[in-house]
Amino acid sequence: MRKWMGMIALALLVTMTVPTISMAKASAKKGQKIFKKKFRRACGFSGVRFARNHTSAEWEEIYDSGKFQAEAKKICPRLKINKIKKSWWPSVYKFSYKYASDGMVPKC
Repeated sequence: MRKWMGMIALALLVTMTVPTISMAKASAKKGQKIFKKKFRRACGFSGVRFARNHTSAEWEEIYDSGKFQAEAKKICPRLKINKIKKSWWPSVYKFSYKYASDGMVPKC
């Protein structure tokens, strides 16, 4: 019984840290670079204009509900979602969150 409880606790710990590990690799700076290279031409505007469509709380809610890609497509209709790597989305989210309408003002 004690062995099972230990295995369950370990499994719970692992499942809780996996999303954290994937988000740890993401950064706002990387998201800004991705936006410049992959989004800007399709969108026709800067990343800051993209990010300022929502507050940071709204971006967080959109990302947590799994609707971030759909929202990006809504803001930027010509964006080809299938051309954006799955691993890039957390960084683009971090960028959007950081420079949201109630967030930081970029130095660029």
